[in-house]
Amino acid sequence: MRITVTVDGTTYTDEVEPRLLLVQYLRERLGKVGTVVGCDTSNCGACTVHLDGHSVKSCSVLAVQADGCEVTTIEGLARDGQLHPVQQAFHDNHALQCGFCTPGMIMQAIDLLAEDSDPDEQAVREGIEGNLCRCTGYQNIVRAVRDAAHEMRPGAGPEAERISGAQAGVHRS
Repeated sequence: MRITVTVDGTTYTDEVEPRLLLVQYLRERLGKVGTVVGCDTSNCGACTVHLDGHSVKSCSVLAVQADGCEVTTIEGLARDGQLHPVQQAFHDNHALQCGFCTPGMIMQAIDLLAEDSDPDEQAVREGIEGNLCRCTGYQNIVRAVRDAAHEMRPGAGPEAERISGAQAGVHRS
């Protein structure tokens, strides 16, 4: 089947098998290896990407379902050498150990913050509950998401305003 999909701002047209998973397409065809395969069962969330502004576990979406859509991966977040505020907050708060879950966790956190710009600790924990980390106790992850929320609020700086404005139409399904 022929699909056309925009990934991280670049449009690709490819012939794909109807059973090819989006995660496989991103990694094997496009080299977007930041989108990792964790469990192949949609339990861990390591493969989370944004599909038309919604976070999805790309191991549960067929590439043909992304035809005509826009996909954002972890590689598509940084702009002009500047990390996205959530990426920066994960770095600043040491919100990772092995780093395997980090791309999916960041993508889910961005989606959460698009829906709730000022989540409390419980809201963060609930918002990322479909993304598993096997190394940490989640404390630094929660702290990172809350710090990013603070940085992304309007008035927190020109970069934060640009990013939060770009994310304004994003919401979770």
